[in-house]
Amino acid sequence: MSEAATDFIVDSTDTSFMADVIEASNDVPVIVDFWAPWCGPCRQLKPMLEKLVAAEGGKVKLVKVNTDENPGVFGQLGGRSLPTVFAFKAGQPVDGFMGAQPESEVKKFISRLTGETDPAEEAAELVERGKDSLAAGDPSGAAEDFAKALQLNPESGEALAGLSRMYIESGNEEAAAQMIAAASDNVKAHPEVAAVSSMLALKEDVPEDANEMADVVSAVLNKVESDPDNLDLRLEAAKILAGAGRNGDAVDHLIYSIGKNRMHDDEAARKFLLTIFEAEGTESDVSKDGRRRLSSILFA
Repeated sequence: MSEAATDFIVDSTDTSFMADVIEASNDVPVIVDFWAPWCGPCRQLKPMLEKLVAAEGGKVKLVKVNTDENPGVFGQLGGRSLPTVFAFKAGQPVDGFMGAQPESEVKKFISRLTGETDPAEEAAELVERGKDSLAAGDPSGAAEDFAKALQLNPESGEALAGLSRMYIESGNEEAAAQMIAAASDNVKAHPEVAAVSSMLALKEDVPEDANEMADVVSAVLNKVESDPDNLDLRLEAAKILAGAGRNGDAVDHLIYSIGKNRMHDDEAARKFLLTIFEAEGTESDVSKDGRRRLSSILFA
């Protein structure tokens, strides 16, 4: 390692941390590697960091802290496991990760600090990886990727929609609704975010208890069976069925209502049908079949 490189790769202590990291980060981004001699993953990560930082030629600094000898700052920063890496700019922590990482991910981490990568592009890559994780049956990995993508690019509608769907599927509709409410108007208008908003709207005012929901569904369907041409009952049944996740059955009732009287209650059935289509997405079988049936009525 050259002398110039060693100027940007140093060991630090709790005592010198202020000068080595906080003050130095006003001039150049500083990566802090918290490690310990007994930590196997630390021994893998440390030389990788040294190599990649040396290759940057002074665009970024690496500070290594042995937590066995210097546990103070690590504890103050909330560190719990090793290795833990923090990045500082202008005296503040701005990024970080825990555990050993592939070299490709560490390169991206450093590139973000030096401004040589586009956060939006990296966020898009994470979103695609999250979708692949979902397809592979790894929801926790998908949620992590969506969250990272949203951190890199708060304007990523795909990332917000992906993470919101994960919350909904875990039964935490409130968290999903809060995330969307806090988003910018542009993100809220993204088709995938709008679809999640519609999904949440379908779940409003329905019982959370499965047994109670089953009783409510049974009761409204009995009413419809007794009065099949009552279009208000049909709409009520559709809303309850959609809230129970039975969108296909809800579409059946709405299509029936539209066929009987499209204009009933200011086209309430058609409007709610479009909400279901938006929640389902254009590629779902429910949407495709429902749109085909709706067209056959409207353009007959």
